[in-house]
Formats: sequence, structure tokens, C-alpha cells
Amino acid sequence: MRLLIVNGLRFRHLRLAILAICAVFLLWKWEKGSPYSPDLLRPEPLALNRNTSMDEGSSSSDPLVRSVAEVGKEVTAAPPPLTIIHKAKDATGKKETSPSEKKGCDYRNGRWVPDDRRPLYSGLKCKRWLSESWNCKLTQRKDFTYEKFRWQPEGCEMPTFQAAQFLRRMQDKTIAYVGDSLGRQMFQSMMCMVAASGKDHSDVEDVGSNYGLALARRAKRPGGWAYRFRSTNTTILYYWSATLCDLEPLRLSNPAAGYAMHLDRPPSFLKKNLHRFHVLVLNTGHHWNRGKLKANKWEMYVSGAPNINGKIAVIWKAKNFTVHSVMKWLDGQLPSYPHLKVFYRSLSPRHFFNGEWNTGGTCDNKAPLSKGNTVFQNHSEDADAEGAVRGTRIKLLDITALSRLRDEGHISRYSIRGTTGVQDCLHWCLPGVPDTWNEILAAQL
Repeated sequence: MRLLIVNGLRFRHLRLAILAICAVFLLWKWEKGSPYSPDLLRPEPLALNRNTSMDEGSSSSDPLVRSVAEVGKEVTAAPPPLTIIHKAKDATGKKETSPSEKKGCDYRNGRWVPDDRRPLYSGLKCKRWLSESWNCKLTQRKDFTYEKFRWQPEGCEMPTFQAAQFLRRMQDKTIAYVGDSLGRQMFQSMMCMVAASGKDHSDVEDVGSNYGLALARRAKRPGGWAYRFRSTNTTILYYWSATLCDLEPLRLSNPAAGYAMHLDRPPSFLKKNLHRFHVLVLNTGHHWNRGKLKANKWEMYVSGAPNINGKIAVIWKAKNFTVHSVMKWLDGQLPSYPHLKVFYRSLSPRHFFNGEWNTGGTCDNKAPLSKGNTVFQNHSEDADAEGAVRGTRIKLLDITALSRLRDEGHISRYSIRGTTGVQDCLHWCLPGVPDTWNEILAAQL
């Protein structure tokens, strides 16, 4: 009996020793590195599940149609939107990473540096493509110091934009901008940059009709523009799609009755012409507000029917749902078009101080870089845009933080007629900040 007791105690001691060894081993593995990928543990708000099947009862063949209930779960998990209205804070934010820790060319981070060789073109010699209200040389504005800066990315020297060289690189290619009026500014900027000399415009051919970009009846302007440089067969175009939704008249016989704003469908223009593009730059943001939707008579639709999900009806959640849907669709198309590079441009910041656009907000500052000249951040200030492209083959053209430092570059109170009114602290003077967006784009092509 005593022998059995002794053997039992020895077995218990042996078992405890084995457990202790296992515990020490597990602790050592944990300190060395968790076997779980941090990407698996990090939540991705509103990220669309690539393996999600369509609604069983849906009659649509569009792969973007999603279950409204499923979308509701994703939307409620999303963080609140990034505010873009200036408060009296340093626009650079906190320095999260030192320069020595950076590797490669980091276009998001860097600094604004003076450059007397700027601007890249003359607004007075680019009247053919540049809207009068954005051509600040035609207004009463007298200070143009804002034109004399260039962006110096962290980790590399960004090459100086050369129009002739760029056209040779883009020979037989089409560059398409699709988005709102800030996207149109980027398009006009690129047109002026490429046709920088302003001496011979006979090389440029209007090919808008090839893309269905004609002036509609009673419209103030066409739905877009397309121009081809004959010498290199390079086409640069813009298509207006303020929300990146497919818009469809509620009544074909009476378009004035309003439009179905399909949150889960990309613009039909993209579906029709995607195979013709080599570079695609998309943006949206500032039209996502109740005032714009009401004024344009846009009604939210999902799965081909009026949206009845109150969670998606929240404006910024509807925007996120749309952008994720478009990015998912494009990512699925890219294997069929290996020649195509797609960029989603982050939000261009507004700079209304002391009020909104309709409550006396102003952007009268004339001193360049009064909030600093440097950006060092690990993540985009536009978290929604960064989240939308995560896990896809689409690149983020991150211009938010670097543009936030340039509040002196807006149209402000200046106009052609010199009349007083609301200040434009949304759009930029051209030449100006959008030229830098295009330089960053060109450097990545």
C-alpha cells in the first residue's frame, strides 16, 4: 500500500513538472511572436467580404448586389467619419514616425519646399482647358506666392514633371478621371501640365463624342471632356460622377422627376469604357450631404429598389458602402485588364474658418504654410479611403494631409467680377495644389 502511495506521489510530481515545462514553452513562444497575424485581429470597418454570395432572391446579375442585412452589420461597426473642417490646430498632427524609420519613397509624408521654378504652367496660357473661376490670374487676387512650392516626399526625390516625357510614357494610353468637381480640377490641372507650352494646341483633338460626352439638352456643361494628343495618341478624359453611384432617371419620360442613386452599382460609364482605360483616378466625398441629395433629387437605391435600411441611409455610411462596392467591383475586374492601374484619391480638405460656406466661413489667409510644412503619419487622414482600398489591388492616392497645410491656395473671396459673396474654401486656385496631386500620380505610373 505504501509503495502505491509513493508511486502516486511520484506520478503527480512528474505530471506537474511536465505542465510547468509546457507553460514555460508557451510563454517563450508568446514573447518571441504570436502565431496569429495582426491583420487577422485588426478590424476592417465596412470591408466587403470577398466570399459573400448574392441575395438568393435577387433578380440582378450584378456581382455588387449585397444583402442589406449583412451591410447593416458592417456599417454599424464602422467608426464616425473624419471631420474635414479646420479647427485652430496644427494641421501636421503628431509625428508618428521619424524620417530615419522610413523606407522607400513615401508620397504621403514629406514637406513643402520653396521652388522658384514653379508654377509648372501659366494659367493665362491655359484658358482653353482651365475654368475661369479657378484661374486665379483672371481674378482680383494679387498674391501668387502659393504657386511657388513643391512637395518633397519622404525617402526620395520626386522627378520634375516634364510634359514631353510624360506624353511619351503615356503613348497609346488613356488616362481617365472620374469624380466630382475636385476630380475635374485634377483633370484640368493635368491638361494644363501636359500642354504646358501653350504655343501649339493644334496637336490636341476633342474626342469627347467617342465616349458619349456630349452636351445634353438644357445642360450647363457636358458630362465630361476627352482630349487626344495626336503626336503620342494619348487621351486624357474626365467624367462627372460626384458620388461614384450609377444614376438612373426614375422616369425616363421625365428626368426632372429625380434619379435613382444606386449605392451598389458603379457608374455605367465605367462599365462601358473600363477596357479602354490604362490609368483610372477616382474620387468622391463632398457631395455626400442631405442638401446635395435633395437639390439633385437623388434617391438612395440598393438591390434595384428604394433603400429601406435606416443604417445605410446615414449619409457617411451610405458613402462608405458605395466606395467599398466600387472598389470591390474594380478589384474583381483588374485580372481581366492587366494593363489598367487604378487609384482612389483621398479627400481634398476644406478650410472654412469661423463658420461654414453659408454661415460666413472664410479662408483669407495669404501666408503659405502657416500651420507648418511637414507631414509624418503612419496612416491616412482619410481613414475611410484607406479602408476602402485595403486588401485590393487599387492604390490610394493620399493627398489629404499634405493639402491640409495649404489653406492659402483656395479660391477664397476672389472672383472674375470681383463681387462679394460666399467664399470658396473648397476648390483650389490653378495653377496650384492639384498640380502636386498629378505629380504624385505621374511618379507612380
